[in-house]
Amino acid sequence: MFESLTQRLTQVFQKLKGQGYLTEADVRAGLREIRLALLAADVHYQAVKEILADIEREATGKRVLGSLSPGQQLVGVVRECLARVMGGQRQALHLTGRPAGILVVGPAGGGKTTTVAKLGHMLKKRGKSVALVCADPRRSAAADQLRSHAERLGVAFRDATRDPLSETMSVRAEAKKALWDVVIVDTSGVPPGESPPPALSELAEALSAGDTLLVLDALVGQEAAHIAEAFLPLGVTGVVLSKLDGDARGGAALSVPARTGRPVLFVGMGERPEDLESFHPERMADRILGLGDLQGLAEQMTDVGIPQVEAAKVREGSLTLDDFLQQLESVQRAGPISQFLSRIPGFKAQADDDELERGVRRSRAILQSMTVEERRNPNIIGASRKRRIARGSGTSVQEVNRLLAQYEGAVRLARQLGRRRMPPGFENLGLG
Repeated sequence: MFESLTQRLTQVFQKLKGQGYLTEADVRAGLREIRLALLAADVHYQAVKEILADIEREATGKRVLGSLSPGQQLVGVVRECLARVMGGQRQALHLTGRPAGILVVGPAGGGKTTTVAKLGHMLKKRGKSVALVCADPRRSAAADQLRSHAERLGVAFRDATRDPLSETMSVRAEAKKALWDVVIVDTSGVPPGESPPPALSELAEALSAGDTLLVLDALVGQEAAHIAEAFLPLGVTGVVLSKLDGDARGGAALSVPARTGRPVLFVGMGERPEDLESFHPERMADRILGLGDLQGLAEQMTDVGIPQVEAAKVREGSLTLDDFLQQLESVQRAGPISQFLSRIPGFKAQADDDELERGVRRSRAILQSMTVEERRNPNIIGASRKRRIARGSGTSVQEVNRLLAQYEGAVRLARQLGRRRMPPGFENLGLG
């Protein structure tokens, strides 16, 4: 929904070409379009009001830079204001005390237990010793679900469902003796429309956790802000938006920080333990405006261990199909390719194309059906080998030919890039 915002602004301010200032009348014309886009994205009306006031204050009378059109400059102002309403800068966990306590609360069905597991995975990767505690006596399968997560992650698990308050405090005492770094406590989900029960308030007060995280389903849009307000008396220090990968509008990401004053710390982007991302307001503003998130893409590639192609191979044009296969396998282990493409400016439409994901799987099957010798020296792949590869991969000879043609095109491009002198600052891209 927000992807059209940049286009709307460009169209509205096309008439400003050549003017040196963004006048009050110009800004108001743009604000009408921004308001419609925000409301259509299910952003809370009070948050919309705050964002528009911020934009008007920042944009009116602003001198247009020589390298930008007025529309482009207003997009920059909108980006700054969106980031500011979402918290401005990335906020991190406090992790105070030894062991540090993290209390996870939220409405029923919001994804608390999955989030607890993701937090455990993230902290373990950071070198922390972690214990997951189930203090949810309402849901019969809660302890079994969290125990299963803990076993897969290789972290400690404790069941505190019989008496959540006393048993959780006992686990914390045990953690102190065992020198565990972090204890993450999963709690009962609060039914829709109800306030947190006294037992949950007592647990929050007794635990005195440095971090009390509220997990909200991003799919509920601006309603997430109303839900969040009921949990603030528990001492909520931060918010986790689950299922953000399924949210096409982004209303919750803008509404919750604006209405609660609590920062969004993490967002859930899938079901796997590693699908928990730190929330960066500036990057989220870029993604809302369709500007991509290249820094986040680079971090994701590094985090999942996607290998970088050697610069020498690029310069010499000696990339092999083995290199292609290695990259494809790493990307697929990291998750849907749509998550990668959605971070690249201008690639959102391709990211939503289901055929692209299927095409990647077919390409991988074709490459895996080749012998090592064929991948290292594709010139030996004649008609009979192509038929064998097609049969082995469940594809057609035409698809094998298409993949080989794509490979040859990539090699030619790599050679051209390798012969060019890279501009200053681009050397680290592996192309110079």
